[in-house]
Amino acid sequence: MSPSVTFLLLLAGLSEAAGRVLPLVSRRAGTSRPATVLFLLAGAVLEGTVFALWPPAASIVAELVRPADAAALAWTPGLVAPLLLAAVLAFPLLGPLLHLLLFVGVGAGLAAPLAAGTGLGWWAAAGCVAVAGVGLGAAVEAVRRLVVTLSATEGGTREALT
Repeated sequence: MSPSVTFLLLLAGLSEAAGRVLPLVSRRAGTSRPATVLFLLAGAVLEGTVFALWPPAASIVAELVRPADAAALAWTPGLVAPLLLAAVLAFPLLGPLLHLLLFVGVGAGLAAPLAAGTGLGWWAAAGCVAVAGVGLGAAVEAVRRLVVTLSATEGGTREALT
């Protein structure tokens, strides 16, 4: 992966993380600035990693559908630019529907190279991209819920002890 693609993926991850973290931090008056920055950086790395894993995951799903000796799908600056736009629009109340539509557009953009590389039809490749995206999204959401649950349990324990 080229440095420019890595930078764009991290920038998209930062934007996505900001859209998720900042509303939560604004509701909690006691959150310090260093903690907020730490949450944003951790979220940026997590979201950027999930974005980076989307094409390889789609390639794996396509390999399960139709075994072939094809090169793995990878991000290019042209494919990642709409993803960055979608991440920028991830902020709450600025267009969740538009955000979803842009992710569908990014997925459609990934489907064409996947179809060409694997010999699948475009619709089958789009299905593989969608399954990979939904699977990654579900995994990240499960981790988020686990962290929130553990944080709430730990916070409740601290309050009970003091």
